[in-house]
Amino acid sequence: MTEQSPPRPAAARAALRTFAARLRRLPAWWLLPVCALLGAVIGGAYGLLRAPQYTATSYVIAVPGDKADPATALGFAQAYGRVATQLAVLGDAQVEAGVPVATLRESVRAATSPDAPMISLSATAASPGTATDMANAVARALTANARLTKDAMRVQLVQFSRATEPSSPASASAAVTALVGASAGGLLGGLALLARPRRRTAGGENASVPAPAGESAPAAERAAAGEARAAT
Repeated sequence: MTEQSPPRPAAARAALRTFAARLRRLPAWWLLPVCALLGAVIGGAYGLLRAPQYTATSYVIAVPGDKADPATALGFAQAYGRVATQLAVLGDAQVEAGVPVATLRESVRAATSPDAPMISLSATAASPGTATDMANAVARALTANARLTKDAMRVQLVQFSRATEPSSPASASAAVTALVGASAGGLLGGLALLARPRRRTAGGENASVPAPAGESAPAAERAAAGEARAAT
């Protein structure tokens, strides 16, 4: 029994040329739906394979003390919101949250309102319980740090609302990621169509747009006609 020889490089090159010729015969817009479909597949696979992320939020409010201006509470809420994700607060919250400080720094976000002396502490994690524990732990650590300066600042931080376990993930679903991927793929396909080189004619030169029927003859022809009239 003879052993079959591997395909020759010439045959592979011929097959590649045949494939390229078939691609050139396709309409120019074929790249657009192909890129959109490829982007949808990639986006949908990303949404299915990525672990869901859950977000829990706890709220803390600044309460003015006796003989304190209510506007002062708003200013202190802004200040406490900036230090809520600092090491002094996160270091006290890591034991109760059950995660290291680095995880708290990456997962917890603090936001304040310009109209109300309130701070929202949002934590994101792969499980709803972990996200809830981190948000509540940071909120309690922040109020505990604020109690040390309550008498001097005449402003007290109180936990307004505890974080509860989220019932659904905050991350985008597979359908949304597929739609985003299809949009991105369609956009890239459109850009590729705009940037593609112009097709060449059979003679190897770029195809040109014919001149309108009403235009005059080229300058060379006009010059030749003038020389003929001068000779006669």
